Amino acid sequence: MRAFVRPLAGALSIACLSAAITILSHGSVLAQAKQAPMNQMAAPQAAPPPMKQIALTDKQIEGVIAAHKDIEAILEKVPAQNAKPDPKIIAQLEAVAKKYGFASYEEYADVDENISLVLGGFDPATKKYIGSDAVIKSQIAQVEADKKMSAAEKKQVLADLNAALKVPEPPVENNGNIDLVAKHYDKLVDLLGHDQQ
Repeated sequence: MRAFVRPLAGALSIACLSAAITILSHGSVLAQAKQAPMNQMAAPQAAPPPMKQIALTDKQIEGVIAAHKDIEAILEKVPAQNAKPDPKIIAQLEAVAKKYGFASYEEYADVDENISLVLGGFDPATKKYIGSDAVIKSQIAQVEADKKMSAAEKKQVLADLNAALKVPEPPVENNGNIDLVAKHYDKLVDLLGHDQQ
């Protein structure tokens, strides 16, 4: 999934980019862990499997909002990618997901990825869905116009944004998801840390 950077009060920082990448990669870290047998190292993948798009419900979005803090606390314990999956951590994730109404952590991760896919296409200024490419292009324009950012930082952020623009993002297949994410937009942005202001 493409990592998105959102300007916070008109300025972007490398820290924001790192946070966005970390937030959006949680699903892929554990997806890799759950695909590997518990007693083997996870094999590196050439390309991540395509994202499973689903039609979201209010209940699922509210479940992600409610479970987020508990899930994040567990994910902080996850070792580096390609490390042996820890059955205790996977069991904890499964238990928390079930506590908040999901059939499994995999279902939670699918819902979270679908929310992030849609949320990444919202213009933070208007809170309207415009698509991820348009959002990134707008961010590029903001960075280029920023007079307070150092030249080195600007160069790095622009390189990261242009790289993100080259990664194809799948179109949202379930247009109803856009309306549901819009309904919960403010809570999701605050919670999932997409740095939209």
